[in-house]
Amino acid sequence: MATILADNIISPLGSTTQANCQAIRSGKTALRHFSSGTDIRVPFPFTAALFSEEQKRAFAIDGYTPFESLAITSIRETLTTCQIPMDQRTCLLISSTKHEGPLAAQRIAQAVGIITIPIIVCNACISGVSALILADRLIEMQRYDYVIVCGLDLQTTFIMSGFHSLKALSPNECRPFDLERTGLNLGEAAATVILGKKPKKGAWYILASAVRNDAYHSSSPSPKGEGCRMAIEAVMSPAEQPALINAHGTATLYNDQMEARAISQSGLSRIPVNALKGYFGHTMGAAGILETIITMHSLDNQTIIGTRGFEELGVSGNINIIRDNTPTDKTSFLKIISGFGGCNAAIHIAKKLPPLKSKDNENKDRQILHRIVITPKKVQIDNETIDTKGQEGKDLLTHLYKTRINDYPRFYKMDALARLGFVATELLLQKEKETQGQQEHPQRAVIFCNESSSVNADRTFLATISSPENFFPSPSAFVYTLPNIANAEVAIRNQYHGETAFYILPHQDENIMQMLAEATMQDPFNKDLISGWLECKDEDHFQATLTLTTTH
Repeated sequence: MATILADNIISPLGSTTQANCQAIRSGKTALRHFSSGTDIRVPFPFTAALFSEEQKRAFAIDGYTPFESLAITSIRETLTTCQIPMDQRTCLLISSTKHEGPLAAQRIAQAVGIITIPIIVCNACISGVSALILADRLIEMQRYDYVIVCGLDLQTTFIMSGFHSLKALSPNECRPFDLERTGLNLGEAAATVILGKKPKKGAWYILASAVRNDAYHSSSPSPKGEGCRMAIEAVMSPAEQPALINAHGTATLYNDQMEARAISQSGLSRIPVNALKGYFGHTMGAAGILETIITMHSLDNQTIIGTRGFEELGVSGNINIIRDNTPTDKTSFLKIISGFGGCNAAIHIAKKLPPLKSKDNENKDRQILHRIVITPKKVQIDNETIDTKGQEGKDLLTHLYKTRINDYPRFYKMDALARLGFVATELLLQKEKETQGQQEHPQRAVIFCNESSSVNADRTFLATISSPENFFPSPSAFVYTLPNIANAEVAIRNQYHGETAFYILPHQDENIMQMLAEATMQDPFNKDLISGWLECKDEDHFQATLTLTTTH
């Protein structure tokens, strides 16, 4: 059980939660149209919610990058209203889709007094909600007494050009769920919450949470909305009547349609639905946390915030989009969010103590069935060393694919990190088939960790936007700059609908990775787990150390 003790939002609309809430209650938006005059150098105009130069100077801290400064400022502001001990029982989670790496996380942690190793949750657009879910589990597992969760992202040429390459950006202000929606707007923000183990009068609590994968496509949501529906149904039944569903609502054609279908199929058509992207844009790693905070405080004021930009329903399915601010006396809500890699998350939050959580998986023995280690020169499954015929580096992975798999041509489209994860898991699963027989495992989770994120794919994409004269951003290259696409490739191949997540650590820490594995298995849906270290600094320097674990 996790209690939400304190929060902060820093966005272009204000530097406190209160300032942001007041701004959107009065209908203000941070979205602006830009054709030039920003640090984002792209050859096209765009609409986004960006910090002004004055705001950047206000949160800048000498000796720290803007990313680090923004996180430190938000965390420090949150700590002014909630004094907690900075000892081994307090943890920091950073939620970001394009972070500055584990060194930045360590610098942020040190600046605010955290002495434990920080963890970066890098799980595409659902990173913020994934981090809240992980924080809740770590407290429930009694690993920590307090967890600080800070979600943030700053916009860059890299990100803007990537979304442009996917044809996902709208030149105008976004219109979630509207008939005339044409795409999303990007935004900048930091959002921080502090969670603790002790109940507090008047506090909000996480009642239930879930992450499910579509197992459909790396960059497009399932048209049937299966992953989102499964996440919703895991945390809420049609009989429950929350005040609202706060949707992801990116205003892209397929995301909004998918969410509408998932909500309708879950039997929640009558529940009010809103989206907040019309005020802040898509703030990426901050989105899930920022929108959760705004929803909590709006319900504290007995208000459902209207969906800015929405006029006429433009999705099939019977859902109740709220256009204008609407009064309510209810004190619970559902937050849903989806992202690249087929990941979907849902979290049910209320102003009441949650029921005791199921201990089904906690009481089961977790057995490691098989283990694989792949380095540039060696492959070992369990205690058996595989003859690689002298192949090394990237040639080794291709050799393993051709000689031992060779039935999935998409392999050749993957980046090096995804290829490594794909080959390693395929060899693990072949060993499982030898010993267990052919079986389907739709409730299998896939959790990877490393220290360099998607650095190799980042370099590949940067080459496609190297200068105004050499600007041809590649959509396929951009998708792989999200490390959790490696998880997605495994889920799609094997039709796994369990949890998928990617975490960034300062180094290969077995204790932390075991903790993350145990946290994943707190969800009873996840019956089996592929997890471990998946590092790929370039095509010839990599390491995969993965295990297949079951609770059966």
